[in-house]
Amino acid sequence: MSGFLELMLPPFVACMVLVAMHAYLGLHVIARGVIFVDLALAQMAALGATTGFLFGVAPDSRTGFLVALGFAMLGAAIFALTRGVESIRIPQEAIIGIVYIVASAAAILVADRAPRGAEHIKDMLSGSILWVGWPTIVEITAAYLVVGVFQYLCRHRFLTISFDPGRAFGERWSVRLWDFLFYASFGLVITISVTVAGVLMVFTFLVVPAVIAFLFTERQRWMAVISWTGGALASAVGLGVSYAYDFPTGPAIVCTFGLLLLLAWIAGQLLRARRQVPAVAGASAAHPGVVADEEAQPE
Repeated sequence: MSGFLELMLPPFVACMVLVAMHAYLGLHVIARGVIFVDLALAQMAALGATTGFLFGVAPDSRTGFLVALGFAMLGAAIFALTRGVESIRIPQEAIIGIVYIVASAAAILVADRAPRGAEHIKDMLSGSILWVGWPTIVEITAAYLVVGVFQYLCRHRFLTISFDPGRAFGERWSVRLWDFLFYASFGLVITISVTVAGVLMVFTFLVVPAVIAFLFTERQRWMAVISWTGGALASAVGLGVSYAYDFPTGPAIVCTFGLLLLLAWIAGQLLRARRQVPAVAGASAAHPGVVADEEAQPE
């Protein structure tokens, strides 16, 4: 047991820190309908890290982080400037998909010229969260606290633009500027996360807990609670499965999140079915003649 705690406690704490920030940002992503923006920003950060790697910059160095962050900020600017492309019949999700595909292809081309480039791409995808150390966890927590304070101070604008964009445009807010500020803070979180968790886990932490929350409630506060709870549960189970069966940690956690989403969807369907039965029974009791006439109608 002591061996399990010694090996798995740091990655579990790291997962809790990641979930705390990513699950909240994921609610914005789902509400805005830009599901793959996190994946695109993560891939832009990965492209930056790969480019730095080509020129001999270690991905876990300060310079490597700044290069990756610069590429993520470029992605943030693109997504902010392309807000409203729907007016010319181009969904923004198409722009996001193009950025992701081009960044992925460019990363492969750059990695092809770098020594151990293929291994670097694999590391960027699956991450190395099993080997995260306490100093790194402290640094991530401090950075996320700064982003969290920024998100809290700007929460009215960000939440309104995400959940009620019509009001934001109606009040003539500078939506593109606020979008850039949101995506810039988002890009900072993504850049930090990719170096530890990898692209696959980053996308999973952002989207899956938020989707689970949207299955059960429309209230923003409860969405956050459900997202955090689901993310913590899936992380703990995924780490346990990885340790018990000697699976790669990142993919094991991602698959556990997928399983949790499936179970949550089934639970949601069952809850809706239970709510509909009393409603139908109440309607039958209130209007027995109408229900009887409807049942007597020939098909």
